[in-house]
Amino acid sequence: MSAEYFLSVAEQKNNIIRLSAAQALAGANSVVFYATGAIVGNAIAPSGALATLPITMFVLGMAACILPLGSLARKKGRKAAFMVGTGTGVITGLAAALAVVVGSFLLFCLAAFLGGAYAAVALSFRFAATDGVAPERRARALSLVMGGGVIAGVVGPMLVSGTMHLWPPHTFAITYLAQALVAVISAFTLKGVKTPEPVDAIKTGGRPLREIVSQPGFGRTVFSGAVTYMVMNFLMTAAPLSMHMHGISQQASNLGIQWHVIAMYGPGFFTGKLINRFGAMRIAAAGLLITACSVLAGLAGTNIFHYWLSLILLGLGWNFGFTGASMKIIEYHRPEEKTQVQSMNDFVVFGVMIVGSFSSGALLNLYGWNAVLWGSLVPIGLAFSGIVNELRAKKQSELST
Repeated sequence: MSAEYFLSVAEQKNNIIRLSAAQALAGANSVVFYATGAIVGNAIAPSGALATLPITMFVLGMAACILPLGSLARKKGRKAAFMVGTGTGVITGLAAALAVVVGSFLLFCLAAFLGGAYAAVALSFRFAATDGVAPERRARALSLVMGGGVIAGVVGPMLVSGTMHLWPPHTFAITYLAQALVAVISAFTLKGVKTPEPVDAIKTGGRPLREIVSQPGFGRTVFSGAVTYMVMNFLMTAAPLSMHMHGISQQASNLGIQWHVIAMYGPGFFTGKLINRFGAMRIAAAGLLITACSVLAGLAGTNIFHYWLSLILLGLGWNFGFTGASMKIIEYHRPEEKTQVQSMNDFVVFGVMIVGSFSSGALLNLYGWNAVLWGSLVPIGLAFSGIVNELRAKKQSELST
């Protein structure tokens, strides 16, 4: 087992600032695809049932690339993975713009897949923020980097609204070119991130993965994080297309997505403090409850305000649920095991998301928006009950001792 290496306070602050900025820029790229992917897909897909396939490919790109990127980070360091990820982000924007111009659904799906690879490496920013940080400050560092994504809620929709009609024959083509430029800026930002320990120290050592995942509570933690992200993606994928179907303007839809993303990342400025006070799994459970409230708001009606309220609550629920589960994961691994365990956790998260992403489009087209909402309550209930059982067992164990 290697000794843990701690960064200086100045280096920690530098990393948090740079990773927060990179989180915002990468989040803007994701927002662009979530806000436009289903609409572009609906316009150029051979069938309306395939409208959300680009979003599914986006999620598939996350799941397919997270383990290779984790392996790269383990062998060459996190920064190498960051550069590869932002490189795919640049290619994503260029390929998506070309797909819109030539009307190629296949090329657009390929661009979405590469965009997922960029989103996969971007999610490792939250874990990177805890590298070289004392245990009592990790929750704060992780949540602050996620909080930086609140800027994505402003930049992403602005990219869409400000560029979507700049090339009238090809709606969104300039949007995707702007997306590529944002990824370039992100790459330069990440170059200044400080590596907290020598790469050689994390190449070897650590327990077998089977031993790590068999720890009590590990499976429930991974499942709760996966459900939180899957349901968020499940509803967010279908919401823009559903709003479009109900006659809501693209500008109004963009505003709803904007506030959704702000709600996703805004609480990051204080979620860490809540975790330190109440515990990671209690915050994760609160996130699932808020997500359930988001579903109820959506079921209340299909006016723009119902969509907006549902999306805002969905963002808040995601922040609490995903941040809590992410912070809990750190407790299960040693420093030399971090990239292996973290990438495995995110692989499960993204794998579950694939099912939700594709099924949301099918449910929406076949049965409508309410079917999408009702379908999300089952995994929420399962994950919440799992956390409650774990907290109850932990309390009984404490009382018995």
